[in-house]
Amino acid sequence: MHVHVLGVCGTFMGGLSAIAVEAGHRVTGCDENVYPPMSAQLAKLGIAITEGFGAEQLQVRPDMFVVGNVVTRGNPLMEAILDDGARYTSGPQWLADHILESRHVLAVAGTHGKTTTTAMLAWILESAGLAPGFLIGGMPLDFESSARLGRGRPFVIEADEYDTALFDKRSKFIHYRPRTVVLNNLEFDHADIFPDLAAIETQFHHLVRTIPRSGRIIVNAREDALQRVLKRGCWSDVQRFGARREEPGGLRARGEPQDFDVLRGSLKIGRVEWGLTGEHNQLNALAAIAAAEHVGVPANDAARALGSFHGVKRRLELRGEAHGVMVYDDFAHHPSAIRATIGGLRRRIERAAPGAPRERILAVFEPRSNTMKLGEMKALLPWALEEADLAFCLQGPYGWSAIEALSPLGERARVADTVELLVERVVHFCREGDHVLCMSNGAFGGIHDKLLQALELRGQ
Repeated sequence: MHVHVLGVCGTFMGGLSAIAVEAGHRVTGCDENVYPPMSAQLAKLGIAITEGFGAEQLQVRPDMFVVGNVVTRGNPLMEAILDDGARYTSGPQWLADHILESRHVLAVAGTHGKTTTTAMLAWILESAGLAPGFLIGGMPLDFESSARLGRGRPFVIEADEYDTALFDKRSKFIHYRPRTVVLNNLEFDHADIFPDLAAIETQFHHLVRTIPRSGRIIVNAREDALQRVLKRGCWSDVQRFGARREEPGGLRARGEPQDFDVLRGSLKIGRVEWGLTGEHNQLNALAAIAAAEHVGVPANDAARALGSFHGVKRRLELRGEAHGVMVYDDFAHHPSAIRATIGGLRRRIERAAPGAPRERILAVFEPRSNTMKLGEMKALLPWALEEADLAFCLQGPYGWSAIEALSPLGERARVADTVELLVERVVHFCREGDHVLCMSNGAFGGIHDKLLQALELRGQ
């Protein structure tokens, strides 16, 4: 089959394209935002990419146009497809019809941690010799690509609650029909398509309704929203994790996030010793271990496999050092994720040099997600940035003032209208030993390299 993928450089659609190639399909695609690492991954696969969504691409005449949710009515190519009566489908539906059928699907859902937990679970199954297929919404450091078909029956997928396509407003994860599902956490997000948290809870319950009686739901015991979801009806086995006290059958951790025992009730069933930090990653690990158990991987083996897990690109990724200043990249964009990321970096710094004088964290962020652009969570930004020593924000055409939103931070906060000016201000305040943490769910105008170059110039 020849498929032409609209929005091919998105993390999901790019991963789908890689799997389609491996499955023997011919793949071409188009997009407006073409940049690494996804563009490099697609080029390596030999996927021809057309820049833009011109109507002339109708003449490609594939067997199927696969439409990403970045495409809206008014898109020239989409309008041409509709006028022509050409065959089209959504990415999740194509994946369900051509890849996931007959597989044991393990889906990882939640507001935060989906990418990292999906990568953990894929690595555990790989280490156990199960040769899983997977589709991860980021670049895992332990695999050569973000997606693959796999030789084994398990297929691990990052299960997003965002809508499927312009013609299918259900959440993407409804299409996957998993036998094992992780419900990692649940907060309000995606304010552009959901009016409130209750609406997202409804979508999560739709997912629960698709799990067979022989399936298993792995649920975070700390999340009230997820408990409400399950109270609306549950027909599958439930494995809880993350309870703060002993709970019969539940998985929990004992010890620090970088070095902890895995307990079932009061019984130790494994131990994780790894390079990751942060309580959020500890919870991600428990979820991955519990999910792997459902396909036959003993908890002790899963915990041992995580000892060699290296994480995902753009998760506290060190991009470079210049004159004693460390520059990091992270995908965090929701206030809770920003706070957890800063806290994780603080713990990493303290662990590396216990008892040393406190080193500063300079948080640099771009409110790029649709929810942040709408200003729905601007009031949470001071809380999110509380543990940073200084905060720098890129002010865009959001309709709300970053200066006003960050005013509770006083002199610790700075705002700039361009990436270039933001770089100038960060460099002005930097000193040797600082950690500059850049957070955005986009390319952030190449700010990481620009910061390193500016710091090098300053040091000459």
